[in-house]
Amino acid sequence: MLSLIFRPDLVKRSLIVAAIVGTVLNFINQGDVMVGGGTVQWLKVGLTYIVPYCVATYGAVSALVNRPD
Repeated sequence: MLSLIFRPDLVKRSLIVAAIVGTVLNFINQGDVMVGGGTVQWLKVGLTYIVPYCVATYGAVSALVNRPD
C-alpha cells in the first residue's frame, strides 16, 4: 500500500490537484485578507493544500487497489 502512495505519477497528480483546489479554496476562505493586507492564518493555508492532496491520493490508491484483475 505504501508503495502506491509514493508512486511518482500518483504523487505528481495529487500535487497538481492540491495546487489547483488548494489555491481556489484559499482565495474563497482568506482572499479578502490576502488581497486586503490582513493577518493570514498560515495553518489554515497549509491545511487547505494538504486536505485535497490527501483526498486525491486516497482516491487514486483506492482505485488501484480495488480495480479488477
